[in-house]
Amino acid sequence: MKTLTEHFRAGLWFENTGLVQLLGLCPLLAVTTTFVNGLGLGIATLSVLVASNALVSAVRHWILPEIRIPVYVLIIASLVTCTELVFKAWFPALDRSLGIFIPLIVTNCAIVARAEVFASRNSIGASIIDGFVMGLGFALLLITIGMFREFVAQGWLLAVLPPGAFFSLALAIAAKNAIDDRRGKQNTNVTIRETVKR
Repeated sequence: MKTLTEHFRAGLWFENTGLVQLLGLCPLLAVTTTFVNGLGLGIATLSVLVASNALVSAVRHWILPEIRIPVYVLIIASLVTCTELVFKAWFPALDRSLGIFIPLIVTNCAIVARAEVFASRNSIGASIIDGFVMGLGFALLLITIGMFREFVAQGWLLAVLPPGAFFSLALAIAAKNAIDDRRGKQNTNVTIRETVKR
């Protein structure tokens, strides 16, 4: 069983759905033209992921294996509909800006994957934590790319166009891989030093 720190490290960095697993890229690339859009979709995805993980974990013992995926999609679709109605009622401008991408959270394979891989096999508490950290990692990536594209767009118009999304995501993945590679080399050097001392 992972500790809380390990859960956060996994969700934010090592198993980030956007940076590592490359899931849910359609909204990530299409919506992140501004910080506000990234924040709005990030919060919507995070809330759906936490609630769907909790519900899937709560009913996992009563779901037949043959119908588990349709049941997961039904749970997720219900939660997405509620989230969309909240956005329409309280955040109409953001709802118009995000457009079809709030309803498309239903098809986000990152949410279905977490239901299948984690929530269907773990307790409600652990599933809520997993949904929160995975959703937080995805939301932070959406926010970061949205901020980056909005900032760069002041001097480079291509940043707000679709190619800018691909460049931004590629830079984020390259930066993560470079940091991981550097850490790996540092850990290897420390291990070699410890071995030589012995």
